[in-house]
Amino acid sequence: MNGTIAIIAALPGELKPLVSPPRGERWQRLKAGKGTVLWERRHARGRWIAGCSGMGGSRAVIALREMERYAKFDAICSIGWAGALDPTISAASVWHVARVIDTQTGERFSTAEANGHTDTWPVLATTDRVADATEKARLAASYGARLVDMESATLARIAQGRGIPFYCLKAVSDDADAKLPDLNPFIMTNGQMRLMPFLAHVAMRPNSWRGLVKLGKYSAMSARHLAEAIRIWLDSNTLEPVTHEERD
Repeated sequence: MNGTIAIIAALPGELKPLVSPPRGERWQRLKAGKGTVLWERRHARGRWIAGCSGMGGSRAVIALREMERYAKFDAICSIGWAGALDPTISAASVWHVARVIDTQTGERFSTAEANGHTDTWPVLATTDRVADATEKARLAASYGARLVDMESATLARIAQGRGIPFYCLKAVSDDADAKLPDLNPFIMTNGQMRLMPFLAHVAMRPNSWRGLVKLGKYSAMSARHLAEAIRIWLDSNTLEPVTHEERD
């Protein structure tokens, strides 16, 4: 992929398989403000800067601002974990996204790769909260979306305003019917989880343990699959969707 590209995730775990050795040996850590983590890879056609500042659109903006201390970007790419809204989309699969919908404003954004793929690539809904199974069903019915996240619409709006391409690759961390505890009360204003209070909360609720174990397993698997998809996309500009369906 030519040029200088901002690759923005929410959490370090989404980026770790991409930037860590041995496969990530060409990525170098950059200095960043508190709460933000950045890596850079230079190449003959430009540079790629990957980073994260936490969950939510406002945190994605902070990550981008930190990145812009180092470069002016030719394109923005939103990556990371997403929840499935469609029962046919399995956890640990990876998808290029055709369109993004901001559920707060109703705005719709097409990705730079959407042409020719709108019938096969998923629509992603961006919300301001982690969606549970009930909310996932509502989003699917209301927007025709198959995936949900908390950052992509904000980044798509910025890219549109700047007249630069917007891309979106998402790894599925949880099925449409995943039974998880409500994570929202434990997300701080900096987009990070209050881990200890959350663990104390779930410790008293054994019925949530199985869902959390599955979430951890599929999050790790999907992050590895996402890293491979991004490497292919960056190195060879292959635009066919990567859909890892296996559950090893």
